[in-house]
Amino acid sequence: MQDTLKQYDAVIETCKSLFTKKMSDYGSAWRILRLPSLTDQIFIKAQRIRGLQENDIRRVDEGQESEFIGIINYCIMALIQIEKGVAEQPDLSTEQATKLYVEKAAITKQLMEDKNHDYGEAWRDMRVSSLTDLILQKLLRVKQIEDNSGKTLVSEGIDANYQDMINYAIFALIHLKG
Repeated sequence: MQDTLKQYDAVIETCKSLFTKKMSDYGSAWRILRLPSLTDQIFIKAQRIRGLQENDIRRVDEGQESEFIGIINYCIMALIQIEKGVAEQPDLSTEQATKLYVEKAAITKQLMEDKNHDYGEAWRDMRVSSLTDLILQKLLRVKQIEDNSGKTLVSEGIDANYQDMINYAIFALIHLKG
């Protein structure tokens, strides 16, 4: 588990670094995105990863790693949107957004630690392609919950699904760095 925590933190640090650099470039323009728009962005990235895994020919010179990083960052943005609501205009400084990013990442890491304890690091024996499929499954669940106006009868909410996607994407990146 100690290796997992170090590897997890390293992946989050890479993702957070890119997030803060993009905040410097673009500001918090993402704050105007509604949850279904963020879900669709994550879906596009997951579909691209699946395509990279299934197709031998690439026409864009970016690999799975950058797409998994995108999934993590968009999921954290979605968690922030759930908490703060959608803004009409960019309204967060880089410092404020980074603080929220760190908070959401810490909560998600704790969830990973709890599940990892109960599941015994089963993800280590999984394939990256299976983690991709689980992300896509979670996305389809989120889309259904969104189509149901956020209501569920017995299922966990949207935030838990975003957190699971973050953790699956981190596990995939740990495998790819290998």
